[in-house]
Amino acid sequence: MFIKKASVLCLSVLLLCPFFSACSKTEPIQQSGFYFDTVITITLYDPSKTAELEHCFELASLYESYFSASIPDSDISKINDSAGTPVWVHEETAELIKKGLYYGKLSGGKFDITIGKLTSLWDFHTDTPDIPDAAAIAKAAAAADYHHVMVNGNEVTLTDKEAALDTGGIAKGYIADRLKEYLLSQGITSGLINLGGNVLAIGSKTNGDAYTIGIQKPFDDTGASIASVQIRDQTVVTSGIYERSFEKDGRLYHHILDTDTGYPYDNGLFSVSVICPDSADGDGLSTSCFSLGLEDGMELIESIENAEAVFITSDYQLHCSSGIGTKIPFQNLSEAD
Repeated sequence: MFIKKASVLCLSVLLLCPFFSACSKTEPIQQSGFYFDTVITITLYDPSKTAELEHCFELASLYESYFSASIPDSDISKINDSAGTPVWVHEETAELIKKGLYYGKLSGGKFDITIGKLTSLWDFHTDTPDIPDAAAIAKAAAAADYHHVMVNGNEVTLTDKEAALDTGGIAKGYIADRLKEYLLSQGITSGLINLGGNVLAIGSKTNGDAYTIGIQKPFDDTGASIASVQIRDQTVVTSGIYERSFEKDGRLYHHILDTDTGYPYDNGLFSVSVICPDSADGDGLSTSCFSLGLEDGMELIESIENAEAVFITSDYQLHCSSGIGTKIPFQNLSEAD
């Protein structure tokens, strides 16, 4: 089950400079597709690169066939169905899982790719979402422990039969990085990759300017931005509670789940946006920092080289890491309200 960090119409990260306006004198080419339960849009500023653009979506389909737990013969599904026996997987799957385990260790288990049984209980896609059975939540939460995953070369073993992998918290970022890697190998030096709100910049605009990326104001139906950052050859990834949620008995339930309790986090945060070079790291860090809460999450991001973050608390206050505004040009649009 892939965790969608932004809906089609309400992206966590918004491009404030329209592609087809004064962003560049070169008219871009753009293509979209639906993979990993989200919309992928890729924009390139070289109109001769249509074949390379189309190949990106062939790669997206390939990676979906490896990583999606909803595809019965995917690598992830085979691991989940293995009953504790080793499973041979593709090299990319092994890399993805190792990246997920790295962030499990870095976050003290707050980021956990063995959360599959728990995420499958919480259905935020249905028209009538509801709170799962408490006993089922407790059982699924108890099974989540990244220490139960062993990677040996291309063999992966899930040692707890009650656990299940869900790499959705990091897969989109990993795939965005692979698409960028491919495009760079084809001599493409300017463009944007957007995987459902994971925005990854290839270089800068063709005129050398930075890309301006908006950070969405939580729960704003118009998709308005609350802040913007300028990036070159970096990614902006947001984890927020407003993309998939429902309210019951006056309480909001969202898709970022606490593996200690099995229920959504209630830590006073609306979202965390991370700016860093690689999108997989942006995925892992944004979820980890959100799960840790403002104080511990800020401490983590400040300890990571070449990574910055914007935390939005439930009072709509913005809390920025030390490099925001200095290393990363930043505008707080809410100050104009």
